[in-house]
Amino acid sequence: MRFHYRLPFGAEVQSGGTTRFRLWAPNQPSVSLVLGDPAAPPLPMQPEGGGWFAIETADAPPGTAYHYRLGDGLLVPDPCARAQASDAHGPSIVVDPSAHDWQSGDWAGRPWEETVLYELHTGTFSEEGTFDGIRRRLDHFARIGVTAVELMPVADFPGRRGWGYDGVLHYAPDRAYGDPASLKRLIDEAHGRGLMVFLDVVYNHFGPDANYLHVYARDFFTDRHDTPWGAAIDFSRRPVRDFYIHNALYWLEEYRIDGLRFDAVHAIVDESDQHILHEIADAVRARIGDGRHVHLVLENDANQTRFLGDDGYIAQWNDDIHHAFHVLLTGEAGGYYTDYADRPAERLGRGLAEGFIYQGDPSRYRDGERRGEPSSHLTPTRFVGFLQNHDQIGNRAFGDRLARLADPAALQAAQAVLLLCPQIPMLFMGEEWAATQPYFYFCDFHDALADAVRNGRRQEFAKFPEFADPAIRQKIPDPNAAATFDASRLDWPTHSMADRMAAMERIRRLIDLRCELVVPRLAGAHPGTARAWTNGAFTVSWVMGDGAVLTVVANLASEEAEGTVTPAGRLIFESAPGLASRGVPARLPAWAVLWYLEIPDGPG
Repeated sequence: MRFHYRLPFGAEVQSGGTTRFRLWAPNQPSVSLVLGDPAAPPLPMQPEGGGWFAIETADAPPGTAYHYRLGDGLLVPDPCARAQASDAHGPSIVVDPSAHDWQSGDWAGRPWEETVLYELHTGTFSEEGTFDGIRRRLDHFARIGVTAVELMPVADFPGRRGWGYDGVLHYAPDRAYGDPASLKRLIDEAHGRGLMVFLDVVYNHFGPDANYLHVYARDFFTDRHDTPWGAAIDFSRRPVRDFYIHNALYWLEEYRIDGLRFDAVHAIVDESDQHILHEIADAVRARIGDGRHVHLVLENDANQTRFLGDDGYIAQWNDDIHHAFHVLLTGEAGGYYTDYADRPAERLGRGLAEGFIYQGDPSRYRDGERRGEPSSHLTPTRFVGFLQNHDQIGNRAFGDRLARLADPAALQAAQAVLLLCPQIPMLFMGEEWAATQPYFYFCDFHDALADAVRNGRRQEFAKFPEFADPAIRQKIPDPNAAATFDASRLDWPTHSMADRMAAMERIRRLIDLRCELVVPRLAGAHPGTARAWTNGAFTVSWVMGDGAVLTVVANLASEEAEGTVTPAGRLIFESAPGLASRGVPARLPAWAVLWYLEIPDGPG
């Protein structure tokens, strides 16, 4: 089976053996196509009106390198290229999408309730740092019970190192990771093993280097709004909206991606009658239909629930419960953790039961500004929970993982809460074996931009007391250094050490228990009810879709806690043998977790 999503722009191989090229360049009087050698005679493209230029030629078969030449002679890559010859500044490559013969082309995905996510960065997950490097380790995910691999952004960015959030060519997998065929092989073989593949996409900004749209399509951007990362996208323009709508459909159809995670949508400002996020969701549902499970997930720091709906976005990342977990496990109370430092168990209980902790509540960290929208009416599966992710580790000065910050018993207790609760859980690469190496922010900029990023990052931490001394800040790793990237690469040889294998076995057992007892009851599950005992101990109960009651009793503190709640049902998990036999209510030891399931009587 072969899949080709036909784009209305870029380089499209036609059935008759020709290739059509189409570019939106409203700020150019003329545009030409240059095939192969940049010094080759340019082929004038024909204006179509509305800023569009096009040409169809038989001289550009698959594999042909090409540029667009602007009116002033500047050569630029295709913003919709399916592949680059080398890097984002260089020539684009004509690709025939139908060249890959899919072995799992009839794969229809998996229901959302079965999702256990595993976020990874392609360049640092494996020794190879490529799509093939991930593909060769697909059995690892199956062994621990993960059902969905989530790739951090792979859109082409300048240089060989980067998180992916500075991408500039949204249709081209970065050449450092492999060509389009190698990404398709990864997805194809993942599907053959029953694994979904999600992709992180960035629709709120472009990276600061190698984005040539400013030269020939200034109307792509607007100065009416700002983003923390550069010029805001002007979603009032039809070509701009179509660029992103087709990009989502392209990944879902041509690459058979099972789900998209939309980065930082709070930074997408769209004052149109229909918000671009709604239009993307509508286009996906109309195009994909009911034959496949395709999942759209948001990251939204504003805690807005307005985009969540049965016909749109299925879930949203839940930073709130991460922050509450982190305070309980580490005691940190600086920065945004300020909002979770008082009554952390009560706050975590609310987040597990109702989704967001801040549902329109005033935020001390934000100087009293109210944050969030009500979420207590939503089913728990509308939220993706996690203890760690790329942001929460990599945006620390020294890339500290929880395995270095928290007591091992504390981390294990938090994992037992996360992996059995009705929210959709996510692990970050290496978390399953309690990896202790850092995960840094890294990039591959040069000259003045490299200096600005390096110095800006160090200056960010100046407001923290522990980094007040400039000499201390100088020790923060340089994001542009190759050594920073290398230090972030997973150390696979350590994962076979006895203690790491034991950590993986704990994760596997928890996921197995989730699949057996929780997943079958998730559809139609109700929001929970929570009660805090102390600053570290709490109870949360949920009525599941089949009427069963799932209850967690946990003490995420280093001191013993006394409780007053007696859960019903049978014990399905205890963090230490014999823990439940001590009785609840009674004294709950430090870092203790108990799960109970009460199943209603069946007919007869």
